[in-house]
Amino acid sequence: MAHRALSAPEPLLNPVVLGDLLRVASAGNYTRWEDQIRRTGGCSDPIHLTGWTLHKDKTTGETLHHYTTADEPGGRLRLACGNRRASRCPACAWTYAGDTYHLIRAGLAGDDRRDIPTTVRDHPRVFATLTAPSFGPVHNRPDHGVCRCGTRHAPDAPELGTALDPATYDYAGAVLFNNHAGQLWQRFTTRLRRELAARGGLPRRELADHVRLSYGKVAEFQKRGALHFHAVIRLDGPEGPGTPPPAWATVGVLADAIGAAAAHSYTSASVPAAGDQPARSFRWGTQLDVRPVKAFGDGSDITEQAVASYVAKYSTKAAENTGTLDRRIGELAELDRHGVPDHTRRLITACRDLDPLYPDGRLWAWAHMLGFRGHFSSKSRHYSTTLGALRQARADYRAAQDAGTLGRDDREPETVLVLADWQYAGHGHTPGESALAATIARDIRLNRETAREALRDQAGAEGEW
Repeated sequence: MAHRALSAPEPLLNPVVLGDLLRVASAGNYTRWEDQIRRTGGCSDPIHLTGWTLHKDKTTGETLHHYTTADEPGGRLRLACGNRRASRCPACAWTYAGDTYHLIRAGLAGDDRRDIPTTVRDHPRVFATLTAPSFGPVHNRPDHGVCRCGTRHAPDAPELGTALDPATYDYAGAVLFNNHAGQLWQRFTTRLRRELAARGGLPRRELADHVRLSYGKVAEFQKRGALHFHAVIRLDGPEGPGTPPPAWATVGVLADAIGAAAAHSYTSASVPAAGDQPARSFRWGTQLDVRPVKAFGDGSDITEQAVASYVAKYSTKAAENTGTLDRRIGELAELDRHGVPDHTRRLITACRDLDPLYPDGRLWAWAHMLGFRGHFSSKSRHYSTTLGALRQARADYRAAQDAGTLGRDDREPETVLVLADWQYAGHGHTPGESALAATIARDIRLNRETAREALRDQAGAEGEW
């Protein structure tokens, strides 16, 4: 059976991988295997299921559809793992980033398909970055001059973000800040509502009758291992995105309220003394950036598309840019095997040492995240659609495709009895399958990017016409 030629990346020079690749590609059921992998988007670690499903008409008993994995390659159905981390599964992370992009952009530009009116573009909207405080001097690249160590570091210098003096750097404070960042964000949004009410001349309890605060945010780790939050913050009327805010609720008022809320003494997280650790009170860092979001930019403005792209980019990352692992750590010896840098190792070690002192923080369980245990991306209820809704829309589209392909009857769900039995049967690929899946994933991504470029070119040509 002939198949299209596949690109051969460097790992295929391994004879074990190459031999297994030839075995898979020459199998009689390769086409069906490739179809399964394409449906996962080229997932690098698919979930394997065995079982069957049967659809029957409740009234007549007629079998409408029957599917079993018995006829599938290896007797298994492969589903996408859905991991958001690009370091674990680039294909699923790419899908996750795309969903995040559409979620954030819908909250900025509107999306009639998801009941978010385009009038949200007229509402006050800013892109805010809340930073961590300092835990000690680190190697950096200032806009002017040199680092405090006396060197002008290259942009990719490995020492960037590491402590100038590890002996005095507050590693314990850094991981405890990460551990309480979620609490800090909650206190910030609570205080922000109070600041908005004060600027509108309203009692706090009456703010919801005039203004609703909506946001979508994502976390980002700096090279030093400290957490930042990037957030799209929008003001709506009392009924949400479909209603305009009052005239006093402007971009300027929102930006001023954000600055006051971030600096207020209420916006802090207290950590009690324990063992040899002193009591601490964490606040946001002094570097606060608040920028209005514009529908169209002139080169200096930040646009809806730029914000959505920025948030989507960080939605698939964790703390890997610091050199930590992308999975839970069982023992410190793992750091040696993976060559974890000294600065990151010290942060991870601090998590282990602090864990018995602050058991509620579960610092050792989250040492691979340098103590952070919150959601990497989150949003308020009325900001936009949900990731679940976007996934369901994709599943419904695929189901409609399958129904057309299989010629199923268009019957009401209430008249159809569905019987099923599914069992987990493992996950992942063989070495050859993994190489082929990576090629399929690259093809899918290239095709999508080519299609998007064609659409942009077409839109530009129509605009000129």
